[in-house]
Amino acid sequence: MKKLLFTLSAFFVLAASMAQTEEELKAQIAPKKDSIAAIQGRVNALQAQLDALPGWKIGAFGTIGGNFSNFDNWYAQGIPNNSSGNIGFTVNAYANLQEEKFFWRNAATVNLAWVKLDDKDDPTDDDSFRQATDVFNISSLYGRKLSEKFAISTLAEYRTTLLSNFNDPGYLDLGIGATWTPITDLVVVIHPLNYNFVFSSEDTIFESSLGAKIVADYTKKIGAVNFKSNLSLFQSYESSDLSNWTWTNSFGYTLWKMIGVGFDFGLRNNKQETLNYVVNNAPTPDPNATFDTIDNKLQTYWTLGLSYKF
Repeated sequence: MKKLLFTLSAFFVLAASMAQTEEELKAQIAPKKDSIAAIQGRVNALQAQLDALPGWKIGAFGTIGGNFSNFDNWYAQGIPNNSSGNIGFTVNAYANLQEEKFFWRNAATVNLAWVKLDDKDDPTDDDSFRQATDVFNISSLYGRKLSEKFAISTLAEYRTTLLSNFNDPGYLDLGIGATWTPITDLVVVIHPLNYNFVFSSEDTIFESSLGAKIVADYTKKIGAVNFKSNLSLFQSYESSDLSNWTWTNSFGYTLWKMIGVGFDFGLRNNKQETLNYVVNNAPTPDPNATFDTIDNKLQTYWTLGLSYKF
């Protein structure tokens, strides 16, 4: 009995000492976390000062995603013998010049992806990689500063595809107006005088027009996180059928050195592209479709995979 009481007492003493040690360690961690946060805050403040200095700022980050699979005699699915895969990548690059009286901001976004599904039991199917995502966008914004936050500006922006139908359609926006930079990383462009040139072999659907251009771009690096969000909107003065907008977002989190995890997604609305698809490219084309009869669905894409910071 004495041995049992001694063992229980020793156990409780040990447990109490371990709990005390755990609490002491947690108590020591807390102020260190506060110190790390304070140091990071000072680093971020210094980085903000560096970003505000005149001169060129050049950078890029991107996402690479892909997977491959192979099935043999996997009868639980509709195609028991198949090999499949998809691969894609996104690159966001910028080159910005900041001077006392003017700025010049240049950006490029490329998002390409391919996919394949090979049914081994069907010798007639397509076993090659096919285009899945195809986005290409470049822009150049020049502004003459009226103050630290406002400038008279001119913008050129070009959007098209690269893998197929290059410049068919292609969109070139040229306009003038004002740019507002409320904070270092946010740029808002408002150009009430903008011409949207549309290049396409299908001239009965696609049409150039005069309108207003609005662009909002937020690009930020916080520690291991790279973030970019861009909204580009054209509002035609002639008809809402000729208007369009695209919103793209890219996230990159660095895990080790330059490698990390990336996620990209985009939204788009373009009635001219929808009508062209229904008339010419749908599985069952409708040559009699019009802007009033089509279902103009929201266009979306997303990519998840490894990221690489340049």
